Amino acid sequence: MLRSRSTFRLPWLAAILLTCTAAHARSAGYRYDTVHSQILFSITHDGYSRPFGELHIAKGWLRFDPDDWSKSATELDIDLAGLDMGDADWNKAVLKPEFLDAAHARYAHFASTSVERKDDRHGVLHGELTLRGITRPVSLAFTFNRLGKTIFGLHTVAGFSANTTLDRSDFGMTAFRHSIGQQVAVWLEIEAIRDNHAIPPDASPAGKDRP
Repeated sequence: MLRSRSTFRLPWLAAILLTCTAAHARSAGYRYDTVHSQILFSITHDGYSRPFGELHIAKGWLRFDPDDWSKSATELDIDLAGLDMGDADWNKAVLKPEFLDAAHARYAHFASTSVERKDDRHGVLHGELTLRGITRPVSLAFTFNRLGKTIFGLHTVAGFSANTTLDRSDFGMTAFRHSIGQQVAVWLEIEAIRDNHAIPPDASPAGKDRP
């Protein structure tokens, strides 16, 4: 029995589709969605409460391989001047030189150094945070939430949740020791949009080189 041309083409078509699928699963570049990404922090106030503040990512890039997290890396800048404590005067107080000192160093910078995978959804992102001109190692426990297209199919999005605790004195914030806590709890809710042009050409696989 003779086979049609379309029958002979099917193996080639399948091979092409498999190749495209495999390529899609490999490491890809992303830019941070600065609208749908948030950074929240909390610190004790005279022992009465733990008020929250909010910051936003100004810009940044992510390299993420869902199959091999060790190839992933990221760098991002956090806009300190965009701080929101829920009150204008409180914002000004936290932005003063005693604390964030945003007038002299508006952006905090994070650059990853390695990624440690715990299981299919959880890991630890190791890196360096530069705040107030001081650089310290920081590790963030994170959850990989989802990788997929938006409901309208416009973008491929990777979503993560992360948290860490910082000691403010490590970054030179030593004022009001007896009324403001030393330990700052930090939470990040992150969405990143696939964009292979977002990664600088000189970025290292581990994220050690800054763009």
